[in-house]
Amino acid sequence: SDTLLNGAKSGGEVRLGFANEVPWAYPGEGNAPLGFVNTIVINTLKSMGIENLAPVVSDWAGLIPGIKANRYDIVTGGMYILKKRCENMDFSDPIGVFGDVLVVAKGNPKNLHNYQDVINTKSILVTGTGYNTIDVAKSEGVPDGDLMLVPGPTEMLAALLAGRADAIVTNTFTAQELADQSDGKAELSDPSKMPEFTPNWVGIGFRAEDSGFREAYNVAQAKYIGTEEMLAAVAEYGYTKDQLPGANASTEFACANR
Repeated sequence: SDTLLNGAKSGGEVRLGFANEVPWAYPGEGNAPLGFVNTIVINTLKSMGIENLAPVVSDWAGLIPGIKANRYDIVTGGMYILKKRCENMDFSDPIGVFGDVLVVAKGNPKNLHNYQDVINTKSILVTGTGYNTIDVAKSEGVPDGDLMLVPGPTEMLAALLAGRADAIVTNTFTAQELADQSDGKAELSDPSKMPEFTPNWVGIGFRAEDSGFREAYNVAQAKYIGTEEMLAAVAEYGYTKDQLPGANASTEFACANR
């Protein structure tokens, strides 16, 4: 279980897998790993003496299959810790807690704030392939025929602005980014009207056989999360102390109950 860890501490390369999810984790020039999740991981690994890192960009739906296929060593995409995902990938301790919201056309003409509003108005809801919001929407009763799946945020916003969808459902960080990109044509609904169970914890993904690496990473991350250094490093991406996971945050709880 320590093979990857020992290799990394000896200067071996560690591959970071992420998609194009602003401001979570996304590629910059030359695929440079940007976003607050990559920032947290890179600085945590640096404190462990691990700095030989290689970015590997994937589509969101391919992140878990990719680590299982050994295309990278750590998933830094910013994934919610969910029971279904815990069956296929091990997670670090939580790095933060985040909620979901709808993105709607300016003025919210259909008065959409949650899944029941979507159902009652027979609206089309768009989200990304592989997103947890698919299962949530279905569990809340959104018909399959009213649920549009696209590759990621760019396509989600395009569907809304073109009138092919009435609302986007995604996390509040991505939602704000999409609203900012819309030239004033889109806005966020009221997040307080979303179901109470929608906030989730986010973790970093590891292969089960790399448990030694994950355990060492957790020790280093615990010393970094919530520090002034960490909050300053992620401030440009909008992460604040309000997103800190909390003293009682638990990957075991999230895996069992989310």
